[in-house]
Amino acid sequence: MSPPAKRRVYLHIGAPKTGTTYLQDRLTINAKTLADNGVHFPTRSPLVSPALFQFRAALDLLDEDWGGAPGHAEGSWDALVRRVRRRTGTVIVSHEILAAAPADRVARAKSELGAGDAEIHVVYSTRDLGRQVPAAWQESVKQGRRWSYRRFLRGSESGKSWFHRAFDLPTVLNTWAAGLPPERVHVVTVPQPVTVGSQDPEVLWRRFCEVFGIDPAWAPRESDRTNPSLGAAETQLLRKLNRRMDRATRRKAAYDELIRGILAQQELVGRDSGAVRLPPEMYPWAQEQAERWIEWAQASGVHVVGDLEELRPVPPPDDEPFRHPDKVPAKQQLSAALDALAAMTREAARRPDPEQTLVRRVRTQAERLRDQ
Repeated sequence: MSPPAKRRVYLHIGAPKTGTTYLQDRLTINAKTLADNGVHFPTRSPLVSPALFQFRAALDLLDEDWGGAPGHAEGSWDALVRRVRRRTGTVIVSHEILAAAPADRVARAKSELGAGDAEIHVVYSTRDLGRQVPAAWQESVKQGRRWSYRRFLRGSESGKSWFHRAFDLPTVLNTWAAGLPPERVHVVTVPQPVTVGSQDPEVLWRRFCEVFGIDPAWAPRESDRTNPSLGAAETQLLRKLNRRMDRATRRKAAYDELIRGILAQQELVGRDSGAVRLPPEMYPWAQEQAERWIEWAQASGVHVVGDLEELRPVPPPDDEPFRHPDKVPAKQQLSAALDALAAMTREAARRPDPEQTLVRRVRTQAERLRDQ
């Protein structure tokens, strides 16, 4: 029998919209107690959160910028690899943009993180397309995309969109699982909501703990970070706002701070404008995809934590008629727009006037010189 590996590296590759924000934040805020128990979530420095560092590392591996200045992530992947190789025990690397990585980048990641006697595991979290597709359209709009829901659905159904490539379980794992024994490939299913609109994050967290070999007592601090969904009117408002801005503006850090951080994550959340749902006519397609996924997982012998039956989409009750998000009444959009304008006005009033700030700095410096 071969000796146990001194290092196990768990590559959590997504998918997006499967509780990844909660997972990464909980690993971050409990990093010290986890490390005390031999579980590491590496970062570059105490000033950079592990989640941000690993996002930049994933960008560097994929040769992407995703809104930052050109080259802002350069060197981050090599820095991550160095930090992983210094550890013993369990090391977790997590970012959802890795799901749709091309085969050559996947091979590089597994080769470099698995150097020496390290044991590589791939972890993929997934949920049903009835929830995943609407969430993906909203997320893409938050990221600055301008496409209509109808166009996004066509891209998903044809398999041409990035989001669909990241969500399709057989496509993702045929690439990432290549060369790995099935017991080192882990599929974590996202539980169906207990009631409409609610879900216990602890259920999913415990499933991740089972995969990573974490005793939940090692990470007692709960995360309050989520990536909340928007209603149809709010998503439509952001989409139209994106259409009024050029690509360069939508790729700046200020967009993330103002549009995503303030509007999409705070001010426009929880308004009663109707949820974005999968159209009824697409449920047969979603059911077919679920059947294909389940058959693949069962035939492949990968380790499943959760229940594959949770991948079957559940249509909404018949008494909840479908309202197409591309046809939100103008009155609802106006209400969302006024709330957004009020939020931006409050934010502008809160921020200091740049000219007044400069005056105060000059005055303070003059007073220091006078007092010398």
